[in-house]
Amino acid sequence: MTDMLVKLYDLPPLDACLENITSKGCTVRRAMAYEKTAVLDWLGSIAPHWVDECAAGFSHAPHKCFIATENGAVVGFAVYDVVIKNMFGPTLVDDRMRGKGLGTGLMLSCMHSMRNDGYGYAIIGGVGPKEYYAKTVGAVEIAGSTPGVYIDRLNQKKS
Repeated sequence: MTDMLVKLYDLPPLDACLENITSKGCTVRRAMAYEKTAVLDWLGSIAPHWVDECAAGFSHAPHKCFIATENGAVVGFAVYDVVIKNMFGPTLVDDRMRGKGLGTGLMLSCMHSMRNDGYGYAIIGGVGPKEYYAKTVGAVEIAGSTPGVYIDRLNQKKS
């Protein structure tokens, strides 16, 4: 997995994306402190390896964790500035909720917040779907970025 770079001064608009999500009965918004346990419990049930990173998003004010919800239940999350400063991710949308624009809404919410925090560029760490990020936010691959900041990880087998 490689890292990608995004120009935050050239992002797609956020409002239209969020309106589209709302029209489908969902919401994307910044998580609140009183929701931390519910968000971490949800994430722990489907991707326990990201719970620590998500929890770190709640240690900032304002929180650097955004959530997607449907009918009062968490169905997605995204964080930034939790692994290292200026890095977006991890992010996840429940499999049954894919195709509703939630992942894009979560990413754009984080990216717009990063721009508002004063960053000019963002790193997307350990990218899976390179084509999606390139198409959606113009992300470009950072040469030589594997394994990036994910070195010497605990509980990882050495090859």
